[in-house]
Amino acid sequence: MSSEQQKQQRHRERQQRLKVQVDSAIAAATEDKGLLLVITGNGKGKSTSGFGTVARAVGHGQKAAVAQFIKGNWDCGERNLLQQHGVQFAVMATGFTWDTQDKTADTAAAELVWQQAEQFLADDAIDLVLLDELTYMISYHYIELDRIERALLSRPATQHVVITGRACHRRLIELADTVSEVQNVKHAFDSGVKAQKGVDW
Repeated sequence: MSSEQQKQQRHRERQQRLKVQVDSAIAAATEDKGLLLVITGNGKGKSTSGFGTVARAVGHGQKAAVAQFIKGNWDCGERNLLQQHGVQFAVMATGFTWDTQDKTADTAAAELVWQQAEQFLADDAIDLVLLDELTYMISYHYIELDRIERALLSRPATQHVVITGRACHRRLIELADTVSEVQNVKHAFDSGVKAQKGVDW
């Protein structure tokens, strides 16, 4: 057997062992339930990932809803697209503290969006809910953590939820089924490049 044939043989053997492991894991995963996903960390792409999950659900004919707690005044390419496909949006349209510098107004705006989010989380016709940038509402004490937990725990059994935002509270991380942390390695904005339409928003 030539050196090349030996390499091919070793490759096939490795792939076969991997296939056995993957097939075994797939066979063992039998539970069907609504998942709670958390996408947190200081890197770029958390909301993008959340909206990608919404797009995936809609592509499968599922019903989705989005509560956006930041960036409400900004043009949003994802919202522009997904609303055309029946995705409901609740948007905190005040900007945020660094714009308004008005905690009372921001708290009231957050409350209105959270009330709509609670309706989404109670609707068994909605397959997936994105709570975009929800983590800030907890950090800034705009929405009580206990209230959020109650809504998540009492949602329909098959409803999926995605929470995005930095510094996710440990209690939500413990409650979640899947947690991903996006790390910041390098960001164009730090080099003076402005946010780019179609990439950043």
